[in-house]
Amino acid sequence: MNTGTTTDDAADRTDTSGRPGPGGFSPATVAALARAGLDPADVARVVAVALAEDLRDGPDVTTMATVPVDLWAEADLTPREPGVIAGVAVVMAVFDAATDGAVRVEALLTDGDRLVPGEPALRVQGPARAMLTAERTALNLLTHLSGIATATRAWVDAVAGTDARVRDTRKTLPGLRALEKYAVRCGGGVNHRMSLGDAALIKDNHVMAAGSVRQAIAAVRSLDPHTPLEVEVDTLQQLDEALAEGVPLVLLDNFSLADTREAVRRAAARSPRIALEASGGLTLRRAAEVAATGVDYIAVGALTHSAPALDLGLDLRTSLSPAR
Repeated sequence: MNTGTTTDDAADRTDTSGRPGPGGFSPATVAALARAGLDPADVARVVAVALAEDLRDGPDVTTMATVPVDLWAEADLTPREPGVIAGVAVVMAVFDAATDGAVRVEALLTDGDRLVPGEPALRVQGPARAMLTAERTALNLLTHLSGIATATRAWVDAVAGTDARVRDTRKTLPGLRALEKYAVRCGGGVNHRMSLGDAALIKDNHVMAAGSVRQAIAAVRSLDPHTPLEVEVDTLQQLDEALAEGVPLVLLDNFSLADTREAVRRAAARSPRIALEASGGLTLRRAAEVAATGVDYIAVGALTHSAPALDLGLDLRTSLSPAR
């Protein structure tokens, strides 16, 4: 689907009050990031760090030596393998930040769309030197996020026909959590906690420190009774403790299929509002049978910590007239 989304030129890189957007992003890029639920300031930080790594020792010497200063080019960002795209607005942000808006980005697909090998996903146009200097940073982020979206879609497809939803974890790369969790959403998954403060998740170490599942639950509720609460349990006995305390969400850690089915039965008997999440030792091959037990969520840390990058490349498609 061609959305016609482009970055504005340098003269339009301000809001109506004349101030530049976060990171020097154009209004179109800021709007695209907002639609994706991404904080432009957070994206600006990630992009700035990534570009600084490439330019820490000076300008792109290879490009300066081989590409005429006045060469104007058009290029396609094209997948080499099938997958799901994520990070279109991030690519716009990279080219905005690296080229001062001189390179325009046209999105030929929207995040979450299927990628077909050989069919361009984005098109860029502008000074060739600026374009090639930003190429690797843009591709690093796009291939990483699209890899996560692709892996997530595989899990979502595997549990299709059940009521289970695929959910991520906090097993993310430092500094990239918001982007990686966005990529999960692009693949059809749902997000768990964004940070340690937005919900309580009582795990085995917390239970050990508190003395029991019941005592850990009481401690969290004493600190803040309004904090969303989930409890991880290792056994059916611990599950019964959590259910007796009225916990609304229980994570079943490394349960067998038989115990998972029994957990679903016990939770349903207690209250239809109690949700269960399966976690630990899950594989894509087993996803369907675990989902079929009736759990509400399947937690997959591998979505973010192990997803391979999706192969996309930037190919100069046309050399246009020199910049004027």
